[in-house]
Parts: sequence; C-alpha cells; structure tokens
Amino acid sequence: MIVVLMGVSGSGKTTIGTLLSERTGAVFADADDYHPPANKQKMASGQPLNDDDRQPWLEVLNRLMVGWLQEGKSGILACSALKAKYRETLAQGMPEGTVHFVLLDGSPELIAERLAARKHEYMNPNLLASQLKTLEPPSAEEAFRIVNDKAPKAIVDEILAHVSVGKA
Repeated sequence: MIVVLMGVSGSGKTTIGTLLSERTGAVFADADDYHPPANKQKMASGQPLNDDDRQPWLEVLNRLMVGWLQEGKSGILACSALKAKYRETLAQGMPEGTVHFVLLDGSPELIAERLAARKHEYMNPNLLASQLKTLEPPSAEEAFRIVNDKAPKAIVDEILAHVSVGKA
C-alpha cells in the first residue's frame, strides 16, 4: 500500500507524512528531496516549475514507489501532485488499488501563514499563488480530501480511518 500525501507547499505533507510513517512503520519519502538542482534553483528564484521541469522528477518518484512495492514495503510519499497527469505518472505501472492519494487542503490564508513561519531550502513563499492556480483538485474517487486545520495527530487519525497503511 502506498499513500501519496498531496497538496500545495505548506499544506502539511511532510509533517503529516512523518507522523503517519512513525505510526504505521511505512517508509516515508519527501518528493522535495528528489528534485534536481535546476528545479531547486528555479523555485528558489521565485519561478514556478512547468510540466517539462516536473516530468523527469515524477518519473523518479514513480520508480521509487514501484521499488517499495517490489520490496514488499508500504510507503508514504509527500508530493504536491498538483495536476491529474502528474498523479497518473506517479501511479503508472502500479497495480490497481495500491496507490491512494490524500489531498491535504486548507485555506490560502492558513497555508500562506504556514509558509511565512517556516524556512525552506528553496521553496519561495511567493510561489503559493502559482501552485494554487496549478492545482487540479482530484475527485472524491481519485483522492481522499482532508482539511488540514487540526492538530497533526488528529489528521493522521482521520487518514488512518480512511486508508489502511502499514508494513506489507
């Protein structure tokens, strides 16, 4: 079982993913760690990534998750996955029912507040508007949506009530 925690920067993907991993024993990875240097430089300068920038990165993440399944591991990936075609790339070649997307949502004001309070290696807070514009919210069939405006433990509890995650 693989869970992709998706949403714009500042939606809580890393915080919730880390806690979810600790609770379940599933492997955790933050997609930000897999961006090539050119993507990081572009974002740090305040320029949004385009589809051509993202495609190789998404393919790397897909291979990472396929590897988890081949090794018999459950995994949690924190990844923006803003567009439907990005989610398709992430899930490509995976058996049906093994990848579950969870949209961590929140008001633009709440997310902007979180971004202003944190220091990130390259994610420029000015990119939030671009990410919100790019986001193609998934349907209820495609992803479980949760408003991340509660304590992280409560969000993890809610996710676990909807998605079974744990050691394979």
